[in-house]
Amino acid sequence: MQRNLVIKMHEKIEISTEYITLGQFVKLANILESGGMVKSFLQDQGVLVNGEREHRRGRKIYPNDVVVIEGAGSYIAVKQD
Repeated sequence: MQRNLVIKMHEKIEISTEYITLGQFVKLANILESGGMVKSFLQDQGVLVNGEREHRRGRKIYPNDVVVIEGAGSYIAVKQD
């Protein structure tokens, strides 16, 4: 019996500070064009942060946090060297 192995690959988003806000993270991912669009998107739809639904732009995103944006993909915060 053969099992299908699913490996999730996350697009890496580099951060140079200890953490960034979710709003900043979404802007860095280049998914939405403006801060206003990010604010509206997060209020209306939200994203998954480490598997939990999140709507707050100010949510702190630390290295190794995974953000899933429906229709756009899966992203992981990584500390810039």
